[in-house]
Amino acid sequence: MIRYTLRRLGAVLGVLTAVAAVTFTIFYVLPSDPAAAACGKACSAERLAAIRAHMGLDQPLWRQFWDFVSGIFTGRTVGSGQYALHCRFPCLGYSYENSEAVWDLLTDRLPVSASLAVGAAVLWLTLGLSAGTVAALRRGTLTDRVLMVGAVGAASLPVYFTAMMLIYGVVRVAGLLPYPQYVPFGDDPGRWASNLLLPWLALAVLYAAMYSRQSRSSMIETMAEPYIRTARAKGLPRRTVVVKHGLRAGMTPVLTLFGMDLGGLLAGAVITESIFGLPGVGRLFYGALSAGDQPVILGVTLLAAAFIVVANLAVDLLYAVVDPRVRL
Repeated sequence: MIRYTLRRLGAVLGVLTAVAAVTFTIFYVLPSDPAAAACGKACSAERLAAIRAHMGLDQPLWRQFWDFVSGIFTGRTVGSGQYALHCRFPCLGYSYENSEAVWDLLTDRLPVSASLAVGAAVLWLTLGLSAGTVAALRRGTLTDRVLMVGAVGAASLPVYFTAMMLIYGVVRVAGLLPYPQYVPFGDDPGRWASNLLLPWLALAVLYAAMYSRQSRSSMIETMAEPYIRTARAKGLPRRTVVVKHGLRAGMTPVLTLFGMDLGGLLAGAVITESIFGLPGVGRLFYGALSAGDQPVILGVTLLAAAFIVVANLAVDLLYAVVDPRVRL
């Protein structure tokens, strides 16, 4: 298990290095003037000259890349002389549009995106796995057909449509919940949950539909395996056969999807956060795209890549727990 974990960690470092190289090339090498892109749309000539000094564009390309990568792990000083600014670890750049380090902007918004992603993930896993397992165990019955038709219908609904229908039906018509306004968990856990329930549901409806279909097909395939028939022949209780042997082995494809989906949502759900007015990373990213704030776009890109890679590492380690054959 230790050797397996070390191999996966080495692969993760390699992928993150490759991602850093690709993003550096896209944001610093390909643009005709990276300083103008980083400064944003409204930028004076004096400010543009100061940004060029800050970004070190007069340095050789290899030195710029080294400063870029080393700054992520150790921090670095951006610019020199009277324009010098210390960008602390992990330095993902400096937003000249907001006059603030990109990492500080991200850490201010990250709790909102994390609350949205984790809460929605709990809902869609519970609903999706439950519906998929029931449909697989009752394959061909009316229950199976109803659940799968409902899953297809839910999967065809865009997130923005589901979100707007929830706002109209639950908030405006029924008045059951307030319009979502993010409240930190530490301030009031009850208000935190009630204000995020609608965004959770908007995301969970779509993802639960996809997970129910995936878990159904995985469970049908797993329940036909010889070791499942052997467990039944030994007289094991149906609950033990389904949960301990069937569901555990059938979860491996679901874990793959879960790692990708959760990693992407942790870096911000742009549409959901914009519709519900949540000040998360996704909304920050949308604002950066509108303003042409290149350092923030770069920072969110790196953060999203890191979340997805780390989530896949966690999934690989869970594979080894769920299925010991993976360790070989």
